[in-house]
Amino acid sequence: MNTTPAETQSAFLKLVVIGNGMAGAKLLEELIDTCPERYQITVFGNEPYGNYNRIMLSPVLAGDKTISEIMINGKEWYQANNIELCAGPDKAIVKIDRAGKKVIAADGSETPYDRLVIATGSRPFMMPVPGIDLKGVMSFRDIADVENMVAAADRYKRAVVIGAGLLGLEAAVGLTTRGMDVTVVHSNVRPLNRQLDDESGQMLRDELESRGLSFKMSARTAEILEGERNGEGHVSKVLFSDGSELEADLVIMAIGIRPNADLAIDAGIYCENGIVVDDTLQTYDPSIYALGECIQHRGETFGLVAPLYDQAKVLTNHLSGHGVARYETLPTATKLKVTGINLFSVGEFEGDETTDAIIYRDKSQAVYKKLVLRNNQLVGAVLYGDVQEGAFYNELLDSKEKLTELRPYMMFGRALCEEMFPEKFSVQLEGSELAQEIKS
Repeated sequence: MNTTPAETQSAFLKLVVIGNGMAGAKLLEELIDTCPERYQITVFGNEPYGNYNRIMLSPVLAGDKTISEIMINGKEWYQANNIELCAGPDKAIVKIDRAGKKVIAADGSETPYDRLVIATGSRPFMMPVPGIDLKGVMSFRDIADVENMVAAADRYKRAVVIGAGLLGLEAAVGLTTRGMDVTVVHSNVRPLNRQLDDESGQMLRDELESRGLSFKMSARTAEILEGERNGEGHVSKVLFSDGSELEADLVIMAIGIRPNADLAIDAGIYCENGIVVDDTLQTYDPSIYALGECIQHRGETFGLVAPLYDQAKVLTNHLSGHGVARYETLPTATKLKVTGINLFSVGEFEGDETTDAIIYRDKSQAVYKKLVLRNNQLVGAVLYGDVQEGAFYNELLDSKEKLTELRPYMMFGRALCEEMFPEKFSVQLEGSELAQEIKS
């Protein structure tokens, strides 16, 4: 007996995904590869686009890329894979009805689900200081933010970026490229203080200052002031707790993110700092899963892409009916490219009184490497300028093995270590993802 397309589709389980960012879209890709016949999928995204690479917003701001060039899956991809994409502000989900097993969008439309995945990501943290609502104060998080920043750069001259993390530095360099005078304000003594130690942090600051950036470190923002220069209600200055101030036509807040768990909270799903999930990415409601920057797993929240993609693979395993994978939160290596400068860090890269360090520095080449050991086990590393051995050090850290024999050769990388101890090393790394990466 032949079945019609409508009859076939009605036999599918209804899967609704709230969030079309990098975590949600990666889940869709995994599901299409793993169980394309299992679900009738509807995905909701607040932005009127397909899925794009949020990491590449910085090159768009700098003028090196266009919006179309950073798209991962355009709207045609969803159509080709029989995924209903509901994109734009009117399709933003405003309520999860757990009793009725349906979601309600801003336009009032309702969509039922058998399984629901919340992938609402995060929202930028806006510092609660007077003046935060003035015109010209904005975040750096999505395409709309980039478009607003580009328009401001065409009109104004002075920008203050609050926050010297990755996003803050990328925003600052992008605005400098567009001709603005930019000062980066940070509460710490060094930029990227969560990824770099004092020496590598100073090297980064020196390099960025040579490119035209200014820094105001160990500074606390007290107030954002309006003035006559740019019209009523528009930012004019930033005032600091020590009484100093900076003129500003544009202020970018880049001081961190917070899990966007509002929908889950309103629906009565258990949340702490984020939506609490177990090792299968399931919430306290057995029909509802969550992944990405909106979740909290074993006390941890997330802001890097790598763990989000790992979560997507684990969740795919359960949604596809296999049900054996478990997500494990591990120390995540940070491999960044800040405005053409390569950085890598993992683990306890600062070190303490219980550790010692092997350090290599070549200031003429702007290269710095530091390996941190405790009881001859690698517990942390930071690399600046030359990061090609980052995967190798990450593997050694994960192995938790004693590295007494390797210690004199570790700084020189995997090739020398393998040459000195071929039998030991091939056993240690054979078949690992690192080995495959090196061979390729």
